[in-house]
Amino acid sequence: MPVMTPAELMRFLDKEFPQAATAGMTIEHLDDSTIRLRLPTNEQHLRPGGTVSGPTLVWLADVGFYLLILGQLGPVALAVTTNLNINFMRKPKATHLIGEGRLLKLGRNLAVGDFTIWNDGASKPVAHVTMTYSIPPKSKG
Repeated sequence: MPVMTPAELMRFLDKEFPQAATAGMTIEHLDDSTIRLRLPTNEQHLRPGGTVSGPTLVWLADVGFYLLILGQLGPVALAVTTNLNINFMRKPKATHLIGEGRLLKLGRNLAVGDFTIWNDGASKPVAHVTMTYSIPPKSKG
């Protein structure tokens, strides 16, 4: 059972990373090992040619996996990305993006997982991401 609800995660994001919280992203599902997000795209997410930019896809995966980890650990603001690898598989259309993250391992020091991104309604993904996060040691006190 997650220790933070989607609403609590979004409030935390709004306080700690307001630039991320204003993007219009919503959490559609959260459990012990998965998260599903929706990001409506707009002009700020596009690159020349009208396709969703790579940085937008990286951001969605990174913030989504961060929220998945926090959902399990609680508000650990200093958990940080240590590795992220993205495979761009198809040209993303300027529609809603759906991102699904999966926690493969949650240890004391590291969290490992993957994240797949689709255009809403599409059956084939536009990107697949693998990532590792460093988890700060618990403070004694």
